[in-house]
Parts: sequence; C-alpha cells; structure tokens
Amino acid sequence: MSYGITLSSIVRSVEHLGVVSKASLHPGDIVLVKTSNSLYSMRVLPDGFCRVTGGWFDRKGLSPATTRIAGCTWGGSAIKIDVAAACGLRLEFVNRLVTSPIEKIILLPHWSRN
Repeated sequence: MSYGITLSSIVRSVEHLGVVSKASLHPGDIVLVKTSNSLYSMRVLPDGFCRVTGGWFDRKGLSPATTRIAGCTWGGSAIKIDVAAACGLRLEFVNRLVTSPIEKIILLPHWSRN
C-alpha cells in the first residue's frame, strides 16, 4: 500500500516553513522559539553550543543549560540536522529532548553582527 508520502517529500516541505538554519547563526544571536507547550530562549555560543532557558529546562531546574541543537524532527526518527528551528517541526537537543511543535520563531541577531 502506498500513501504517496516519502522522506524526500517531507524534507522538501521544510522549504515552505519559517526556518532558521544552523549555518545562519552566529555567537551572540538569540533564538526565541514558541512551541505549542513552552517558550525557549537560546543564546548562540561559539563552537555550535547554545545557552538554553525555558520549557523543559526550567521545569527540571536546569536553566540555563549549555547544550547543542541536534536539529528538527517531524516527531519521528528522521532529523533535519542543518536546521536550528522550523515552524511545524519539533526542536531536538543533543540530550534527546524533543519539544512540542514549533509555532513561532524570533531571531535576534547579536548587535555587533555585520
């Protein structure tokens, strides 16, 4: 039975979402992510790390946490590793925390960024 949905068609659908790529982020940038259940604030640090507050990290008393973003998922095991945040997808951190679906993203570039 074929449902007409393939992994490549799902990946192509990201192009139509509000997306922040990892490559576009620089140290000092702040990414605010509103999921259906929480709000996360991530300050980009050097070497791909970020300082995260909000959501699960606050509830577990772990804020601020220094971690990396693994990428974004559709809720399954397929992960888009080049994406830091995308509306409609779930943010996944390297500690295997997966958020609820992202509803809104605000990128605040560091003030000294050219």
